[in-house]
Amino acid sequence: MVRRMFFDLIKRNARSSALRLFTAAVVLCGTVFLLNAVFFDVRPSNLWGLTYGTLAAILMIGAALLGLQRRLTKLALKTGFGNAQTWLHVHLYGGALFLLLTFMHTGFRQPHGILTWWLWFLSIWVTASGFFGVILQKWIPKLLTSGLAIEVVYERIPELIQEIGEQVEALMESCAPQSGIKDFYQKQIAMALVTPRPRLIYCIDITGGIQARLKQFEYLRGFLPLAEKENLNKLEALYKTKLEIDAHYTLQRLLRLWLYTHVPASLVLLVLLGLHLFAVLYY
Repeated sequence: MVRRMFFDLIKRNARSSALRLFTAAVVLCGTVFLLNAVFFDVRPSNLWGLTYGTLAAILMIGAALLGLQRRLTKLALKTGFGNAQTWLHVHLYGGALFLLLTFMHTGFRQPHGILTWWLWFLSIWVTASGFFGVILQKWIPKLLTSGLAIEVVYERIPELIQEIGEQVEALMESCAPQSGIKDFYQKQIAMALVTPRPRLIYCIDITGGIQARLKQFEYLRGFLPLAEKENLNKLEALYKTKLEIDAHYTLQRLLRLWLYTHVPASLVLLVLLGLHLFAVLYY
C-alpha cells in the first residue's frame, strides 16, 4: 500500500512537471510568433517558417518514437531510455506542440499544394484523435470499475462466455420441466449467451443497462417453489456475469477501435512528412 502511494506520488509529480513544461512551451511559442508576426512576414519558405517547420518535424518524430519504445522495451531499459511515463509525456505534449508549430510554420494559413494540404489535414486529425484517445483511456477504466463486479481481460472474453454457456446448460439439466425455467431460458436468455454483444447503453449507463435486463427474472421468481428459485438465482447470476462481460467487451473494444483512427493516420503522416522534407532539401 505504501509502495503504491509512493509510486502514485511520483507519477503525479511527473505529470505536473510535464504539464508545466508544456504550458511554458506553448506560452513561449505564442509569444515568439506574435513578436515575429509584428516585424516579419511568416511563410513556410522563409527563415522563420522553416525554423518552425523543422521544430515541428523533430517533435513529430519524437512523438512517434513511443511506438518504437513499446516494441523495444527491454532494449530501452538496458540503454536507459525505458521510462514509459517520460515517453508518454513526450508523445502527448510533443504531439500537441507539433500541431502548434505546424500552424506557425504556415503562418496560420491554409496550405495550397496537395502534399502540404494533406500534411496539414493529417496533423489536425492525428492530434485530435490522440486527445480523444486520452479521454477514452481516462474515462473507460473509471466507468468499468464504477459499476461492475468483475474484471476481464479482453482476449479471454470468448473463453469466459463458453464457460458460462456450459455452466448454464448443466444448470438447465437440474431444473424441473414444469417449472418454466427452461422455457424462460430458451426464449429470453439463450441467444444472449452465445457471443459477446456490444451495446451502446454501456457507454452511457453501465449499471442501468444490466439492471434493466435482470428485471425479467422477477416475474418468474414469484411463481416458483423454493428449490427452483435457487436454480433461477444461479441462472440470474450467470446471466449477470455475461452482461458484465458484454460491458467490458463494448468499452474495451471501443479503445481498440480508437487505435484504427489514430495509428494508421500517424504512419501516413510520417511518410508524407518524409516526402515533404525530401522535397524541401532536394529542391
